[in-house]
Amino acid sequence: MSEPETFSSPPVPVEEVRQRHPFWDYGDLAVFIVGLVAAFLVSAILVGAVFSALGVGRALRTPAVLAAQFLAYGLAFALLAAFLRLKYRKPFFSSLGWISPWEGFALRVAAGVLLALGVALAGALLKTPDIDMPMKELLKSRLSLVLVGVSAVTIGPVCEELAFRGFLYPLLARSAGPAVAILGSALPFALLHGQQYAWSWRHVLLITVAGAGFGWMRYRSGSTAASAVMHAAYNGTLFTAYIVQGKDLPAQW
Repeated sequence: MSEPETFSSPPVPVEEVRQRHPFWDYGDLAVFIVGLVAAFLVSAILVGAVFSALGVGRALRTPAVLAAQFLAYGLAFALLAAFLRLKYRKPFFSSLGWISPWEGFALRVAAGVLLALGVALAGALLKTPDIDMPMKELLKSRLSLVLVGVSAVTIGPVCEELAFRGFLYPLLARSAGPAVAILGSALPFALLHGQQYAWSWRHVLLITVAGAGFGWMRYRSGSTAASAVMHAAYNGTLFTAYIVQGKDLPAQW
């Protein structure tokens, strides 16, 4: 594995940049965004139709939301994998930096725990308001808690890190450097979750900070798997705090 660039690295010739990772461009990013939006729309329609046909739409709202979300990511990543293979003849996971998932595992988990504690402290200092928000609706039953908790430390971090730190981050880093890439991948990551928190600016700010932490791990390790491990540990810490204390989550999962 090659060493990641540092903030002080000297400029690299443009032609050399074009020949190395990432090999995709902003046109490819636009294709992915369109595909992702389409996947979310199709998944919402399909899952809604299935749950409505079963007559359990409102009774199983959390399973429906999670099913639609992960079906959408599955469709979008399947399209992206086919796109990378057909256009560039490149594999999916290694192209998105999914390498060395177990290397430094304990340190990555510790980083996620520390980030969660820091975000929780920041939330207390900001006096994050207790408001009605869609996230609360997903945590009302024991089944909902189990489903959200399991997805928050498994498939959720994997999907989000592949999209934001796997596909978006390298492109921004190549164009503007790691600092811009860390923030540039954190902002849309936070906005994606804004609706869950009723667009509370404090929550969005905290989510942006968390996303920047995951981006920092991606930058330091060169591995999207590392940021996913950190993300999972972060979510797990917040979920545990929620269960133990019975309080609202200070930031996103």
